[in-house]
Amino acid sequence: MQQVTIQLTATIDKFIRAVNNQNIDWESKPLPGKWSNKEVIGHLCDSAKINLQRFVRCTYEENFKLTYEQDKWVAAQHYQEMNIDDLLQLWRLLNLQISLVLDNYPLDRLQAKCDNSKKETTLHTVEWLARDYLEHLQHHLNQIRFI
Repeated sequence: MQQVTIQLTATIDKFIRAVNNQNIDWESKPLPGKWSNKEVIGHLCDSAKINLQRFVRCTYEENFKLTYEQDKWVAAQHYQEMNIDDLLQLWRLLNLQISLVLDNYPLDRLQAKCDNSKKETTLHTVEWLARDYLEHLQHHLNQIRFI
């Protein structure tokens, strides 16, 4: 788990540094029905919120289902209207909290499972969820379009 938290904090720091040194069009949508860069960050906030709940609940619970509807959550939270500095701060703090939780995760709960599927039950361990979360985060950060 330590490797995941090291990579997570490095990803956070690297992205914040890049944002501070680059011009980014946060508002424009590449195509109708696609998210703006700002909405991508909002989606990553939602992903952090749901995964933080999974990680916390797996410390004392198992085999529960916790999913979300990503497009509906992005629309309902109006990320497009948010101040980008506030949104980036929210994203950063949520991920630092995930890193703290994972860095101190009870070793006897790393194999605890929860269901993150929308249809058929698919149980995944905390270890799998943590690695998947990091890959998902990095995938979307790589989609951010710099000017």
